[in-house]
Amino acid sequence: MNGRQEWLEDLLRIVGPVLENLERGELKKRLPLDFHPERAVFAPLEAFGRSMLGLAPWLEADDQALDEPERALQATWRERALRCLDCATDPASPDYMVFDRGGQPLVDTAFLAHAILRAPNALGRAMTPRVRKQVADAFRASRAIPAYSCNWLLFSAMVEAGLFLLGEDYDIMRVLYALRQHEQWYRGDGVYGDGPEFHWDYYNSFVIQPMLTDIVRLMAGEHPEIAEMRERVNRRAARYAEVLERLIGPEGSYPVIGRSICYRFGAFQMLSQAALNHRLEQPLKPASVRCGLTAVIRRVMSAPDMFDKAGWLTPGVYGRQENLAEGYINIGSLYLCSAVFLPLGLSPSDPFWADPEADWSGKKAWGGGTITIDHALEG
Repeated sequence: MNGRQEWLEDLLRIVGPVLENLERGELKKRLPLDFHPERAVFAPLEAFGRSMLGLAPWLEADDQALDEPERALQATWRERALRCLDCATDPASPDYMVFDRGGQPLVDTAFLAHAILRAPNALGRAMTPRVRKQVADAFRASRAIPAYSCNWLLFSAMVEAGLFLLGEDYDIMRVLYALRQHEQWYRGDGVYGDGPEFHWDYYNSFVIQPMLTDIVRLMAGEHPEIAEMRERVNRRAARYAEVLERLIGPEGSYPVIGRSICYRFGAFQMLSQAALNHRLEQPLKPASVRCGLTAVIRRVMSAPDMFDKAGWLTPGVYGRQENLAEGYINIGSLYLCSAVFLPLGLSPSDPFWADPEADWSGKKAWGGGTITIDHALEG
């Protein structure tokens, strides 16, 4: 068993309550809003944007490469996702979301835009003209929210990238400013500061490197400065993915450090994205990354109280640990964990899924095996 079916079942178990309620116009009614209730107005967009972030590559996967049961399931979820985009952005919908005030909506509008970048056919081109206009209007509305001088600059840039993908007018300066600032904030060995300061946390994986690499990939043809930085951004991201792989312990645990740790295995987004984009550098092997991530997913999912009785996520790392949730985190915030599942966008015949099981670095080293000596990235 290569784990693909297990991964897909886990992904849909996580995002299912969000999209199933949203397509019925009942997300605001059903989503638990009593945890940090002062953030309740932002929770629906957080839950939706972050669920779509991890779901999108699977929606975009070549349906002809899938077996019949998975192809049928994918078709159902493609249609559901499109209906949800309509419900979230239609001002007449009971689940119309806040995009233009309060600060937080800029973040999750960007996550929704990132999802569309990851599924340009299944989402971007599949929208009806009416829904595409609604989505573009929602993206433009988020411009009213100023970005802080930190990773938030990438949220502004990602919204513009989303508008570009949709064929709308976009502001290249918001993109260039974010990219230029992150060049200044690079701290070496594949890691960026979050603004001018360095933080021991997973924001290089939650936000910074996945957004940098996808924005530069999409928009390299729009400005020579973006094209010039593409190879450098990708090289740093590959190094950071290599570091993330070495953080996976032999039993699937990982260091509980930094802010927003309740995003759980979303901490491994950049490793998952490197696998999705075939940018794993030697000595990493796709199968060992698959097995390492599977160990993390199983470890986290084994907690009996990761979900409440209605199937919604609870705050914590291993089960319900409310004390680990910062004040800005609500139940919707937790759905960033979906980002670990990005490799479901690969064909089942891809080496990531098809190659035999292989141990990851942490399991090899702590089992007395041999791994490659680690080296810092120069430049």
